[in-house]
Amino acid sequence: MQTRSRACPLNSTSCAEFYILPDPPRDLGTEADPELEAFFAATGAQIDVTEEPRAYYNIKTDRIHMPPIGTFHRAAGYYGTLAHELTHWTGATKRLDRLGRFNDRKAYAFEELVAEIGNCMLCAQIGVEPEFDQSAAYVEGWLEAMKEDNRAIFRAASEAQKAADYIMDRTAQAERMAAE
Repeated sequence: MQTRSRACPLNSTSCAEFYILPDPPRDLGTEADPELEAFFAATGAQIDVTEEPRAYYNIKTDRIHMPPIGTFHRAAGYYGTLAHELTHWTGATKRLDRLGRFNDRKAYAFEELVAEIGNCMLCAQIGVEPEFDQSAAYVEGWLEAMKEDNRAIFRAASEAQKAADYIMDRTAQAERMAAE
C-alpha cells in the first residue's frame, strides 16, 4: 500500500522519526488525468517525478518531488498527495512566506497541519475526492504534537485557506493568459 511520506522541509535527519519508510514503488496501473495534470502544471510549481518512493517539497530547490502516479492505488491518492506538497510550496518566502518558521517541532507540526488541511480544501475545489480517513489520522497525529495550543487548528485552517486561494488564483491567471 502506498503511504504518503513527507520529506522534512528542513532536510534534517532529526525529522526521520516522523516518517514511515514506504514500500518500493510498483506499477499499479493508475493513470494520470489530463485535466488535473494541466491544473497542477498551471500553478507554475516545478514538479519532478522519479522512481524515488517519497513525495516531498524541497525548500532549498523550490521543487516538488512525486513518485510515479502508477505507484498509487488511485489517482485521487496521487493528486491529494500532490495537493499536500503544493500547499507546502505556497509557503516559500517568495509566495506566502510561511516556511521561515521551521525552527522547532511545533512549527513543523503546524506546517503539516496547514498542508493537510490545504490538501482537503484544494481537492474539494478541483473535484478530487480527498482521502478523509488518511487525512484525519494525519491531522490528529500533528495536533497531538501541538496539544497545548488549542487554537492551532483554527490558525492552520486559515493558513490552508490562504494557500488554496493562492493556488486557485495562479491557475485562474494561467487560464486567462492562455485564452488571450
